[in-house]
Amino acid sequence: MVGKEKHEREKEKMFVGVVWNCAAELKFLLTAVFFLCSLVTILQFLPSRFSISSVSDLPNCITTTTASEVVNTSASTVPPDVETVTPPPSTLSPPFVQKDQVLEGGIIKRSFNPYGSAAYNFILMSTYRGGLNNFAVIGLAAKPLHVFGKPIYECQWLSNSNNTQQPITTVGDKILPDWGYGRVYTVVVVHCTFSIPINEDNSGGKLLLQAITNGGFDLSSNLTDDIEALVEQPGSLNLAHFMSQPKYDYLYCGSSLYGNLSPQRMREWLAYHVRLFGEKSHFVIHDAGGIHSGVMEVLRPWMEKGYVTFQDIREQERFDGYYHNQFLIVNDCLHRYRYMAKWMFFFDVDEFIFVSKKSTIKSVLDSLSEYTQFTIEQIPMSNKLCLTEDAGKTYRKWGFEKLVYKDVKRGIRRDRKYAVQPRNVFATGVHMSQNTAGKTTHKTEGRIKYFHYHGTIAERREPCRQLINTTDFTLDGIPYVKDTTMRSVAGAVKRFEQKMIGSRLDRTRQ
Repeated sequence: MVGKEKHEREKEKMFVGVVWNCAAELKFLLTAVFFLCSLVTILQFLPSRFSISSVSDLPNCITTTTASEVVNTSASTVPPDVETVTPPPSTLSPPFVQKDQVLEGGIIKRSFNPYGSAAYNFILMSTYRGGLNNFAVIGLAAKPLHVFGKPIYECQWLSNSNNTQQPITTVGDKILPDWGYGRVYTVVVVHCTFSIPINEDNSGGKLLLQAITNGGFDLSSNLTDDIEALVEQPGSLNLAHFMSQPKYDYLYCGSSLYGNLSPQRMREWLAYHVRLFGEKSHFVIHDAGGIHSGVMEVLRPWMEKGYVTFQDIREQERFDGYYHNQFLIVNDCLHRYRYMAKWMFFFDVDEFIFVSKKSTIKSVLDSLSEYTQFTIEQIPMSNKLCLTEDAGKTYRKWGFEKLVYKDVKRGIRRDRKYAVQPRNVFATGVHMSQNTAGKTTHKTEGRIKYFHYHGTIAERREPCRQLINTTDFTLDGIPYVKDTTMRSVAGAVKRFEQKMIGSRLDRTRQ
């Protein structure tokens, strides 16, 4: 018994020794257990938004903290060759989202919440001065807005002069010149006519156009877009430009050129019309995608001579308007060159203006000088019938030289083209203008006409499909008769080209 009691006392001493030697570790362990128990107790009384939903959230918390620390560090710590990833933009909700409501009596009031926009309020192309107190702003606007709504335009002139404190304002006069042909967008010409001279002291300033929807797209709102339409630098206004004689007698405003155009047909058209209109003429060519390198080679010699201005308008293809926005383009051309030309012509590059050998373009237009506008009779030509005598050598002849059969079918209304004295025109169209000051005449037969070789400009192959040896012929129900009017002037046109630019274009392809 004594031995057993002695053994028990020794075991107790050993346990106490172990505990005493590990006292520091036990203190730390007990403290940690106490802290965790206290934390669990406190968390039970905190609001739910502070609770930890699961243990799996802890790595996210750590990651977020780390990312924040990285963002706050100096930019020099980020290697220059490492791309930073921008998070995708958040989807914004409308300012106020309406919800369906149940009203008294069980009536359900439905809600409508708009998102985004389908078309622009206004797309500015250009602004030009029309005189001392007038400006013309040319652009596109959403067609439904103008067809079904009543948008308005207000004009403001902000002067650089210290004497003018308040902007000068006026209501813009809008013209829709595309006859309803617009698609998503319609053409708008806004005339800003002020009651007093603008920038008379030549101190400069800017024209602002306010495009106001007037509830046209949403009756609950009246959206206004402020557009800086024109900036005039101090000293830049030249009043002599509006009173002096025009630089050109005749200026051609071309419609939008698109498709795969034939360099050879363009060569023929330019040489013919430069000869017809003379040295005081100019041609403005608008490229909507049709001027490829082959056509550019044809234009370049005449550009170098100062007869052609080339404008790249391909950007307008972004906006869905009628026929590559040709109404927009011709109106820009009208106002851009309004004071630079005595007469302005509007026709296409597969059409050839003709006056009889007994007259000149000058004598014809002098006889029509009392009119602001005149239209021109069309002579439609076959684009495939040629003479048997040209067999084997059609490739050496020019298009208007070998296509010698005209369409004489009766009872058809033919499109006409036209010319105007631009200073009396406020907006224009493709076949004529409806916005002029002065008289218009359509009685020009016997004085001036145009031969139309429809579609030939857009074909890159030999146009002669059928060779015949007769004065009249019927093809696909259409009667044709032989007409060598244009064929007879081909030689003179070729000699003129050689005289003006030499043999540079002799190897031009179809």
